[in-house]
Amino acid sequence: MSKNETARLTIIEDRIFIIRNQQVMIDKDLADLYTVETKVLNQAVKRNIDKFPEDFRFQLTTEEKRELVTNCDRFESLKHSSVNPHAFTEHGVLMLANVLKSDIATKMSIRLVKAFVQLRKVLSSTAQLQLEIEKIKNYISYQSKKQETQDKNIDLLFQYIDRLQEKLDTPTPQERKTIGYVVGRNNE
Repeated sequence: MSKNETARLTIIEDRIFIIRNQQVMIDKDLADLYTVETKVLNQAVKRNIDKFPEDFRFQLTTEEKRELVTNCDRFESLKHSSVNPHAFTEHGVLMLANVLKSDIATKMSIRLVKAFVQLRKVLSSTAQLQLEIEKIKNYISYQSKKQETQDKNIDLLFQYIDRLQEKLDTPTPQERKTIGYVVGRNNE
């Protein structure tokens, strides 16, 4: 992949958001990339609404719009708009190329799909890393518990050794020589 293509993908990836647990792009960003006005893009979608089911395109709630405006300066113009923006999933973005029917739209759709695929790979590798980290944490926890048990066993061994040492250090009473006559014994 050329540096130019990588730069384009980075620009696109920066415009992909996770909303409602889906990777989406906002209509304003898509209009900029397709070099059309947002109004024109949304009109084209409305004329072909049957091609955009809910899992291809949805309208943001007021709360989602507020969060988007708060986190991204380029959406400042949406702050006072009475209309909430639309979000397009990867499938919706691809469908836009068919609706807009221009060379730019077709080329841009290819780039957009590549960006979505690239982002999916990144998210997948991140999830894999999280699984590996979780495995390591579990192993360390297991080893720590195992170590605690071994430490307790070693402490117990030291206690037994100390008790044995005490027994060795304490003089045992020596048998006394008996004085006098003991029956059944050779008294010499």
